[in-house]
Amino acid sequence: MALPDWMLKTRMFHKMTGRNGGSTGVDDGFAERSMENIGAWIMGRNMFGPVRGPWPDDSWTGWWGPNPPYHTPVYVLTHHARASIEMKGGTVFQFVTDGIDAALKQARAAAKDRDIRVGGGASVVRQFLQAGLLDEMHLALPAVLLGAGESLFAGLDLPALGYAPVDRVAGENATHVKIGRKSA
Repeated sequence: MALPDWMLKTRMFHKMTGRNGGSTGVDDGFAERSMENIGAWIMGRNMFGPVRGPWPDDSWTGWWGPNPPYHTPVYVLTHHARASIEMKGGTVFQFVTDGIDAALKQARAAAKDRDIRVGGGASVVRQFLQAGLLDEMHLALPAVLLGAGESLFAGLDLPALGYAPVDRVAGENATHVKIGRKSA
């Protein structure tokens, strides 16, 4: 929980989870903007939950309880088919077994003229970067050391793929780096 701690402290997150308070500085501004104009989400199976392999049953409905914070269609990339799950607040989890292109096509149709957020995990983000399908990426870098895990940029040459840093701002609990497509 050390990685998302910067966001968990913000007023935006407190408000989103039905609580008062929270910080109101730079981190809160980034957290607020991260939830604006989203018409659909794409995430990996690991971000949806801890269940691996074939779904044993339909009891797992995500980490977030009955009212997930997405409030839009969410396309979950997986190798194992599963029926869609409708949740409170307008979140509908749809499970895509045909890869990132199929998920993106469905997300574009659902989002219409709004943004599509690729929420992770690392493997999903890498696939979208490798394919040149991300216009912009926000990295929140808290001052924590990681001992293990999946490397976000393993095997990628971001400059060769057309990406470059476009902005950097120090927040109260994280440094925010925006990476975008280079201008032609």
